[in-house]
Amino acid sequence: MARSIIVTGGFGTLGRAVAAAFAATGERVARVDFATSAPEPLAGGIDLGGIDLTDAGAAEKTVADVVAAFGGVDVLVNVAGGFTWQTLADGGSDTWARMFAMNATTCVNMTKAALGPLGKAEAGRIVNIGAGGALVAAAGMGGYAASKAAVHKLTESLAAELAGSSVTVNAVLPSIIDTPVNRADMPDADFSQWVQPAALADVILFLASPAARAISGALVPVSRGG
Repeated sequence: MARSIIVTGGFGTLGRAVAAAFAATGERVARVDFATSAPEPLAGGIDLGGIDLTDAGAAEKTVADVVAAFGGVDVLVNVAGGFTWQTLADGGSDTWARMFAMNATTCVNMTKAALGPLGKAEAGRIVNIGAGGALVAAAGMGGYAASKAAVHKLTESLAAELAGSSVTVNAVLPSIIDTPVNRADMPDADFSQWVQPAALADVILFLASPAARAISGALVPVSRGG
């Protein structure tokens, strides 16, 4: 029987790759995004656009809509987020608050909203998108790294809270992902060393699979190009 999958940030480069990978295995996928529409449709899936997941009520309604459409939720992949490079001298707490809202608050709200349905699934799975750059923060990365570190700690804490249940919680920690935006921002970089969205999607699919049933609370580095 096909599982019900939610991918937040589903209209972006990584979200679309993850959603397509699940759909290719016959799963039912709901793509959720702050943007109003995706660049292309996903066969057999549903799209929920214009959703502000920093609003807990919006997250709850989103999960309710997916449950109404698919009958439940088996897997939640929290891709939604954003990035800002800014030194403290040039920025300040506003940037840090924005990064926390985009990367941590969206993850907290959506995960909390989905806990009930995930607990009813035969084998619920939560996969979060952390960041390799949050392990040691480089210049200009303070706000972003702190917000992603919050995602890491949510992953570890929630895995402990759900120990003994059928739900696992893990995070992938990619290095630079090969996206059009990143290429535009860093045109002189060696793109061959960047993580391909499809490769990261493969790791996420593994963590969401029965084969990963014994893994929870893991922060999995994903750093190889090719």
